[in-house]
Amino acid sequence: MGVMEKIKEIEAEMARTQKNKATNYHLGTLKAKLAKLRNELLIEQGGGGGGGPSEGFDVARLGDARVALIGFPSVGKSTLQCSLTGTESEAAAYEFTTLTCIPGTMHYKGSKVQVLDLPGIIEGAAHGKGRGREVIACARNADAILIVLDAGKEGLNRHREILENELETVGIRLNETPPDVTFKKKATGGVRFASTVPLTKLGPEPEKLATQIMREYRITSADLLAREDITVDQLVDVIVGNRVYKPCCYFYNKIDTITIEEVDQLARMPHSLVGSVAKKYNVGGPLEDDPLKAMIWKYLGLTRIYTKRKGQQPDLAEPVVLSAIRKGTTVRSLCHNVSTQMLRDFNFALVWGKSAKHSPQRCGVNHELADEDVVQIVTKTNAQQRQDKNYQAMVQGFSDKYHKKKFDAKKKKQGKLRR
Repeated sequence: MGVMEKIKEIEAEMARTQKNKATNYHLGTLKAKLAKLRNELLIEQGGGGGGGPSEGFDVARLGDARVALIGFPSVGKSTLQCSLTGTESEAAAYEFTTLTCIPGTMHYKGSKVQVLDLPGIIEGAAHGKGRGREVIACARNADAILIVLDAGKEGLNRHREILENELETVGIRLNETPPDVTFKKKATGGVRFASTVPLTKLGPEPEKLATQIMREYRITSADLLAREDITVDQLVDVIVGNRVYKPCCYFYNKIDTITIEEVDQLARMPHSLVGSVAKKYNVGGPLEDDPLKAMIWKYLGLTRIYTKRKGQQPDLAEPVVLSAIRKGTTVRSLCHNVSTQMLRDFNFALVWGKSAKHSPQRCGVNHELADEDVVQIVTKTNAQQRQDKNYQAMVQGFSDKYHKKKFDAKKKKQGKLRR
């Protein structure tokens, strides 16, 4: 029996099994087996075959954040990317117009957001249909996902539910946070299970269920500490360890083809925005401010920080854009973004803005910054740097680098003279 047959058999058994406290242990074991088989299927399909490399899918990461456009064929992804970024992408009335990944840059509030127009995917994309594996691989590397749906087809085809299931199958969790669970494998010692809160969703014997799920993955010794009331699916995700958690928003395009009652119903869906690219509803041009750009900005968690030098006005023309998804929005992240040498010589920061209790507030590297804060970084003086225990090693490193550079230049000059 192949892997796909085993998956279908387990899914059929789960559908037949009634959900209650008595069957919770059995369902948990089935979910663990199902997740393991899906991983085996992905590894099996990704490791072999003669398909060769995927053309156009190796896109360099540019800008302050990356958003991937995902949807079924012919829902308006290419036209939407053109409206957001101004990038010319082939758009036509037939399906599968876009056959590769086309990047563009969206400029909004001083930030540069990379928008990827990906080929349309179909049901079964998680198992390789229609180049679905390449598309989903790009989605895993994006900071956020924008799912584009056809409002006229959503009522009958359930495209939103199909796309969510495809992404969930390959370990992408949409609009979820990682469970507050500590899991650590050991060489010996058996399984130690503990929790700081009552676990009501794992049945009457949570420890027995967790031990059985670990056995499915051949884990005999581990420490697991749960700090929140988790479900069986979350427990499996923690044990597997290869899940990614992405913010996701949904854009229902072509609302001019449905009734106002249907538009109202779609607009009330969670994490959703309705509009029409052709009619310019909730979507403007590349340089216009519109609700869709504001929604993308919100889900990316971007923060603009203005820097200032001592005795000068802040630079309000070019902010430093920090991302809560990538490196965080602390003063430490700001120093990393500007220069690693600044973090090494950091003394304190003066902050003006929403995050400061008073203006200016003297802060350390762990201070959380808010949007449009003004920050002045004060570095250590020469006397303070000399007191650092690593000062001698740092000076020696600079000296070695200088003499090496000088020696290489002299050697290069001698080589030219010999010619």
